[in-house]
Amino acid sequence: MAKRETKTERKERIEKVLHALDSEYGTEYICYLNHETPWQLLIAVILSAQCTDARVNLVTVDLFQKYKSPKNFAEAELKELEKDIHSLGFYHMKAKNIISCCQDLMNKFGGNVPDTMEELLSLAGVGRKTANVILGNIYDQPSIVVDTHVKRISIKLGFAKSEDPEKIEYELMKVLPKEHWILWNIQIITLGRSICVARKPKCGECFLRELCPSAQV
Repeated sequence: MAKRETKTERKERIEKVLHALDSEYGTEYICYLNHETPWQLLIAVILSAQCTDARVNLVTVDLFQKYKSPKNFAEAELKELEKDIHSLGFYHMKAKNIISCCQDLMNKFGGNVPDTMEELLSLAGVGRKTANVILGNIYDQPSIVVDTHVKRISIKLGFAKSEDPEKIEYELMKVLPKEHWILWNIQIITLGRSICVARKPKCGECFLRELCPSAQV
C-alpha cells in the first residue's frame, strides 16, 4: 500500500506540477475556439458540446459570416440554423439554445455578454463550463473550466476525487493558486490531447510521470 501523502507533501507536489506545466507549455492564455467577439465565443462554446474545437472552428468560419450579430441569431429560423450546424451533432438542441440565448442577450443584456456567473447561467445552453470559459477568456476573471481532459487528468494527479464536474471545479479551487486557474485548463487540454490521452496514456513520455500517482511506467 502506497504511503499516504501529507498536506505539506501534496502542496509541494502541486507546486512542482504547476512549475513543470509552465516550463513545458508556457503561461500564455490560449483559446482554441476561434472568435473575434464575446458573443462569438459564447456561441462557439455552446456548439462545442460533445464536439472537437477544430470541428467547431470549421463551421463557425461560415456561420459567423452569415449571422453577424446576436440579433441575427435571435431572429434565425430554427430549421435553417439546424441545417447550418448539422455536422456538429446534437444540432436541434444547440440551435434551439443558441436562438434562445441570443434572444435573452438582446432582451435582457442589450446584446452584450454578461460578466457574472449568475447572469451567464441564466442563458439557454450555458452551464458552469461555458460560463467559466467566458469569464476567463473574455473578462479575465479567475475561473476553472472542467472539460473531459481536466476531469480525467485532475483525478489521475490526485487533485480531485469527484466524478461531478462542478464538484471537481470546487476541489481544484481549493488546491490550485488562483493565478493558475485559467492556465490549468489550457495546459491540461494540451497534455490530454498529446500525452495523457484517454485511451492509451503515454506515461513513459510524460514530463509529469514522477509527480503523478497514476503513472504507469
